[in-house]
Amino acid sequence: MALASRLVRHRDGVPIYGYPSGPGTPPVAVVRAAHDEVRDRGRHIHDFPALWFVPGAATVFVAAAGEVLDPGRVDRSDGIGVYFDPAALASDGARPTWREHPLLFPFVHGEAGGMLELRLPGERLQPWQTAIASIEAELTERRDGYRQAALAHLTLLLIDLARVADDVVGDLRHSGEPLLAEVFAVIDRRLDQPLSLRDVAADVGITPGHLTTIVRRRTGRTVQDWITERRMTESRRLLAETDLPIAEVARRVGIADPGYFSRLFRRVHGTAPRTWRTRPC
Repeated sequence: MALASRLVRHRDGVPIYGYPSGPGTPPVAVVRAAHDEVRDRGRHIHDFPALWFVPGAATVFVAAAGEVLDPGRVDRSDGIGVYFDPAALASDGARPTWREHPLLFPFVHGEAGGMLELRLPGERLQPWQTAIASIEAELTERRDGYRQAALAHLTLLLIDLARVADDVVGDLRHSGEPLLAEVFAVIDRRLDQPLSLRDVAADVGITPGHLTTIVRRRTGRTVQDWITERRMTESRRLLAETDLPIAEVARRVGIADPGYFSRLFRRVHGTAPRTWRTRPC
Protein backbone atom coordinates (compact mmCIF):
# COMPACT_ATOMS: atom_id res chain seq x y z
CA MET A 1 0.00 0.00 0.00
CA ALA A 2 1.32 3.47 -0.87
CA LEU A 3 2.27 5.78 1.94
CA ALA A 4 -0.82 7.67 3.04
CA SER A 5 0.67 11.17 3.04
CA ARG A 6 2.10 13.72 0.64
CA LEU A 7 4.60 16.55 1.01
CA VAL A 8 2.67 19.82 0.92
CA ARG A 9 5.18 22.47 2.05
CA HIS A 10 8.04 23.24 4.46
CA ARG A 11 8.13 25.23 7.70
CA ASP A 12 11.53 26.53 8.73
CA GLY A 13 13.08 23.80 6.62
CA VAL A 14 10.98 21.02 8.16
CA PRO A 15 8.76 19.13 5.69
CA ILE A 16 5.01 19.14 6.29
CA TYR A 17 2.96 16.19 5.09
CA GLY A 18 -0.77 16.20 4.46
CA TYR A 19 -3.33 13.46 4.13
CA PRO A 20 -4.11 12.89 0.43
CA SER A 21 -7.52 13.87 -0.90
CA GLY A 22 -9.54 13.11 -3.98
CA PRO A 23 -12.04 10.56 -5.30
CA GLY A 24 -11.33 7.03 -4.18
CA THR A 25 -9.01 8.04 -1.35
CA PRO A 26 -9.93 6.00 1.74
CA PRO A 27 -10.44 7.94 4.98
CA VAL A 28 -7.91 5.81 6.87
CA ALA A 29 -4.67 4.10 5.91
CA VAL A 30 -2.36 1.52 7.47
CA VAL A 31 1.38 1.57 6.81
CA ARG A 32 3.78 -1.17 7.87
CA ALA A 33 7.30 -0.55 9.14
CA ALA A 34 8.80 -2.28 6.12
CA HIS A 35 7.93 0.73 3.97
CA ASP A 36 11.24 2.48 3.18
CA GLU A 37 9.82 5.99 3.41
CA VAL A 38 8.52 5.30 6.91
CA ARG A 39 11.89 4.04 8.11
CA ASP A 40 13.86 6.89 6.54
CA ARG A 41 11.70 9.86 7.41
CA GLY A 42 13.41 12.23 9.86
CA ARG A 43 12.04 15.27 11.67
CA HIS A 44 8.77 16.29 10.07
CA ILE A 45 5.30 17.73 10.61
CA HIS A 46 1.95 16.49 9.46
CA ASP A 47 -1.51 18.04 9.54
CA PHE A 48 -3.45 14.84 10.16
CA PRO A 49 -3.75 12.46 13.13
CA ALA A 50 -1.40 9.49 13.23
CA LEU A 51 -0.66 6.54 15.50
CA TRP A 52 2.36 4.27 15.57
CA PHE A 53 1.55 0.90 17.12
CA VAL A 54 4.39 -1.38 18.25
CA PRO A 55 2.83 -4.77 19.08
CA GLY A 56 6.03 -6.31 20.44
CA ALA A 57 6.30 -3.59 23.07
CA ALA A 58 2.52 -3.23 23.63
CA THR A 59 3.02 0.47 22.98
CA VAL A 60 1.28 3.10 20.90
CA PHE A 61 2.78 6.47 20.02
CA VAL A 62 0.34 9.33 19.43
CA ALA A 63 1.68 11.97 17.05
CA ALA A 64 0.60 15.56 17.66
CA ALA A 65 -0.56 17.11 14.40
CA GLY A 66 1.04 20.43 13.53
CA GLU A 67 4.05 19.82 15.79
CA VAL A 68 7.59 18.95 14.77
CA LEU A 69 7.91 15.21 15.26
CA ASP A 70 11.20 13.72 16.30
CA PRO A 71 10.78 10.01 15.56
CA GLY A 72 14.20 9.11 16.91
CA ARG A 73 12.74 7.66 20.12
CA VAL A 74 10.29 5.49 18.17
CA ASP A 75 11.33 2.03 17.03
CA ARG A 76 10.25 2.00 13.40
CA SER A 77 11.72 -1.41 12.62
CA ASP A 78 8.69 -3.16 14.10
CA GLY A 79 5.52 -1.13 14.00
CA ILE A 80 2.35 -0.18 12.20
CA GLY A 81 1.22 3.32 11.33
CA VAL A 82 -2.47 4.26 11.29
CA TYR A 83 -3.22 7.56 9.54
CA PHE A 84 -6.62 9.10 8.98
CA ASP A 85 -8.43 12.16 7.71
CA PRO A 86 -10.09 13.90 10.69
CA ALA A 87 -12.89 15.12 8.41
CA ALA A 88 -14.07 11.51 8.26
CA LEU A 89 -15.10 11.78 11.91
CA ALA A 90 -17.53 14.62 11.23
CA SER A 91 -21.07 13.70 10.22
CA ASP A 92 -21.26 16.60 7.77
CA GLY A 93 -17.77 16.09 6.30
CA ALA A 94 -16.44 19.32 7.80
CA ARG A 95 -12.97 19.14 9.29
CA PRO A 96 -13.34 19.10 13.10
CA THR A 97 -10.90 21.14 15.12
CA TRP A 98 -8.48 19.27 17.35
CA ARG A 99 -9.93 20.63 20.56
CA GLU A 100 -13.60 20.13 19.69
CA HIS A 101 -13.88 16.43 18.87
CA PRO A 102 -13.62 14.12 21.89
CA LEU A 103 -11.89 11.35 19.95
CA LEU A 104 -9.16 13.75 18.82
CA PHE A 105 -8.22 14.92 22.31
CA PRO A 106 -5.34 12.42 22.69
CA PHE A 107 -3.66 14.06 19.68
CA VAL A 108 -3.51 17.41 21.49
CA HIS A 109 -0.63 17.04 23.89
CA GLY A 110 2.60 18.77 24.76
CA GLU A 111 5.00 15.85 24.88
CA ALA A 112 8.56 16.61 23.79
CA GLY A 113 9.23 15.59 20.21
CA GLY A 114 5.51 15.60 19.45
CA MET A 115 5.10 11.94 20.42
CA LEU A 116 3.00 10.73 23.35
CA GLU A 117 3.99 7.20 24.39
CA LEU A 118 1.26 5.01 25.87
CA ARG A 119 1.43 1.46 27.17
CA LEU A 120 -1.49 -0.75 26.25
CA PRO A 121 -2.90 -3.06 28.92
CA GLY A 122 -2.22 -6.68 28.05
CA GLU A 123 -5.86 -7.47 27.40
CA ARG A 124 -6.09 -4.66 24.82
CA LEU A 125 -3.20 -5.83 22.66
CA GLN A 126 -5.11 -8.46 20.68
CA PRO A 127 -8.14 -6.20 19.99
CA TRP A 128 -5.77 -3.56 18.59
CA GLN A 129 -4.09 -6.10 16.34
CA THR A 130 -7.45 -7.41 15.19
CA ALA A 131 -8.88 -3.96 14.48
CA ILE A 132 -5.83 -2.90 12.46
CA ALA A 133 -5.84 -6.15 10.49
CA SER A 134 -9.55 -5.62 9.79
CA ILE A 135 -8.88 -2.10 8.49
CA GLU A 136 -6.17 -3.48 6.20
CA ALA A 137 -8.50 -6.18 4.92
CA GLU A 138 -11.24 -3.66 4.16
CA LEU A 139 -8.83 -1.36 2.33
CA THR A 140 -7.37 -4.25 0.33
CA GLU A 141 -10.63 -5.93 -0.68
CA ARG A 142 -12.67 -2.71 -1.09
CA ARG A 143 -16.00 -4.49 -1.04
CA ASP A 144 -19.26 -2.55 -0.79
CA GLY A 145 -19.29 -0.50 2.39
CA TYR A 146 -15.54 -0.79 2.94
CA ARG A 147 -15.14 2.90 3.83
CA GLN A 148 -17.77 2.72 6.54
CA ALA A 149 -16.35 -0.57 7.82
CA ALA A 150 -12.79 0.80 7.97
CA LEU A 151 -14.00 3.90 9.80
CA ALA A 152 -15.94 1.75 12.25
CA HIS A 153 -12.79 -0.19 13.16
CA LEU A 154 -10.87 3.11 13.41
CA THR A 155 -13.50 4.53 15.76
CA LEU A 156 -13.10 1.54 18.07
CA LEU A 157 -9.34 2.15 18.16
CA LEU A 158 -9.80 5.85 18.90
CA ILE A 159 -12.23 5.19 21.71
CA ASP A 160 -9.86 2.69 23.24
CA LEU A 161 -6.98 5.14 22.76
CA ALA A 162 -8.91 7.87 24.56
CA ARG A 163 -9.56 5.51 27.46
CA VAL A 164 -5.90 4.54 27.67
CA ALA A 165 -4.70 8.15 27.43
CA ASP A 166 -7.31 9.34 29.89
CA ASP A 167 -11.06 8.93 30.14
CA VAL A 168 -12.86 10.94 27.41
CA VAL A 169 -15.13 12.55 29.97
CA GLY A 170 -12.11 13.40 32.10
CA ASP A 171 -10.41 15.00 29.13
CA LEU A 172 -13.49 17.12 28.51
CA ARG A 173 -13.50 18.31 32.10
CA HIS A 174 -9.78 19.06 32.02
CA SER A 175 -10.17 21.02 28.78
CA GLY A 176 -12.76 23.33 30.31
CA GLU A 177 -15.85 21.70 28.82
CA PRO A 178 -17.77 20.50 31.89
CA LEU A 179 -21.13 20.59 30.10
CA LEU A 180 -19.90 18.39 27.25
CA ALA A 181 -18.33 16.10 29.82
CA GLU A 182 -21.69 15.71 31.54
CA VAL A 183 -23.47 15.10 28.22
CA PHE A 184 -21.14 12.21 27.43
CA ALA A 185 -21.43 10.90 30.98
CA VAL A 186 -25.23 10.86 30.67
CA ILE A 187 -25.05 9.02 27.34
CA ASP A 188 -22.71 6.41 28.78
CA ARG A 189 -24.73 6.01 31.96
CA ARG A 190 -28.05 5.56 30.15
CA LEU A 191 -26.82 3.72 27.07
CA ASP A 192 -29.01 0.68 27.72
CA GLN A 193 -32.17 2.80 28.01
CA PRO A 194 -34.32 4.72 25.53
CA LEU A 195 -32.63 8.12 25.35
CA SER A 196 -33.48 11.34 23.56
CA LEU A 197 -32.20 14.90 23.37
CA ARG A 198 -34.93 15.91 25.84
CA ASP A 199 -33.77 13.24 28.31
CA VAL A 200 -30.15 14.38 28.15
CA ALA A 201 -31.13 18.04 28.46
CA ALA A 202 -33.21 17.28 31.54
CA ASP A 203 -30.29 15.42 33.14
CA VAL A 204 -27.86 18.29 32.60
CA GLY A 205 -30.41 20.93 33.55
CA ILE A 206 -30.76 23.09 30.43
CA THR A 207 -33.30 23.38 27.62
CA PRO A 208 -33.07 21.02 24.62
CA GLY A 209 -32.62 23.94 22.22
CA HIS A 210 -29.76 25.45 24.20
CA LEU A 211 -28.08 22.07 24.56
CA THR A 212 -28.38 21.43 20.83
CA THR A 213 -26.73 24.76 20.06
CA ILE A 214 -23.83 24.21 22.46
CA VAL A 215 -23.07 20.63 21.41
CA ARG A 216 -23.27 21.41 17.69
CA ARG A 217 -21.05 24.47 18.10
CA ARG A 218 -18.44 22.53 20.11
CA THR A 219 -18.39 19.25 18.17
CA GLY A 220 -20.12 19.80 14.83
CA ARG A 221 -22.68 17.11 15.73
CA THR A 222 -26.04 16.94 17.45
CA VAL A 223 -26.77 15.21 20.74
CA GLN A 224 -28.71 12.56 18.82
CA ASP A 225 -25.68 12.02 16.56
CA TRP A 226 -23.59 11.30 19.65
CA ILE A 227 -26.22 8.98 21.12
CA THR A 228 -26.25 7.03 17.86
CA GLU A 229 -22.44 7.04 17.68
CA ARG A 230 -22.14 5.61 21.17
CA ARG A 231 -24.83 3.01 20.55
CA MET A 232 -23.22 1.88 17.31
CA THR A 233 -19.79 1.70 18.92
CA GLU A 234 -21.09 -0.51 21.72
CA SER A 235 -23.11 -2.64 19.30
CA ARG A 236 -20.02 -3.28 17.19
CA ARG A 237 -18.16 -4.37 20.30
CA LEU A 238 -20.95 -6.72 21.32
CA LEU A 239 -21.22 -8.18 17.82
CA ALA A 240 -17.46 -8.74 17.65
CA GLU A 241 -16.85 -10.02 21.17
CA THR A 242 -20.02 -11.95 22.07
CA ASP A 243 -22.49 -14.42 20.59
CA LEU A 244 -25.52 -12.50 21.84
CA PRO A 245 -28.58 -12.58 19.56
CA ILE A 246 -29.10 -9.43 17.50
CA ALA A 247 -32.22 -8.59 19.53
CA GLU A 248 -30.22 -8.72 22.76
CA VAL A 249 -27.47 -6.55 21.28
CA ALA A 250 -30.17 -4.04 20.32
CA ARG A 251 -31.65 -4.14 23.83
CA ARG A 252 -28.26 -3.56 25.46
CA VAL A 253 -27.77 -0.36 23.46
CA GLY A 254 -31.19 0.98 24.35
CA ILE A 255 -33.13 0.00 21.23
CA ALA A 256 -36.19 -2.16 21.95
CA ASP A 257 -37.09 -2.84 18.30
CA PRO A 258 -34.57 -5.24 16.66
CA GLY A 259 -35.86 -4.30 13.22
CA TYR A 260 -35.18 -0.63 13.82
CA PHE A 261 -31.76 -1.49 15.24
CA SER A 262 -30.87 -3.46 12.10
CA ARG A 263 -32.04 -0.64 9.83
CA LEU A 264 -30.05 1.92 11.82
CA PHE A 265 -26.94 -0.28 11.83
CA ARG A 266 -27.22 -0.77 8.06
CA ARG A 267 -27.68 2.94 7.49
CA VAL A 268 -24.57 3.77 9.52
CA HIS A 269 -22.30 0.92 8.38
CA GLY A 270 -23.67 -0.07 4.98
CA THR A 271 -24.23 -3.66 6.07
CA ALA A 272 -26.51 -5.65 8.37
CA PRO A 273 -25.45 -6.52 11.94
CA ARG A 274 -25.40 -10.24 11.14
CA THR A 275 -23.17 -9.65 8.10
CA TRP A 276 -20.87 -7.44 10.19
CA ARG A 277 -20.52 -10.22 12.76
CA THR A 278 -19.61 -12.88 10.18
CA ARG A 279 -17.25 -10.71 8.11
CA PRO A 280 -13.73 -12.12 7.63
CA CYS A 281 -11.10 -10.46 9.80
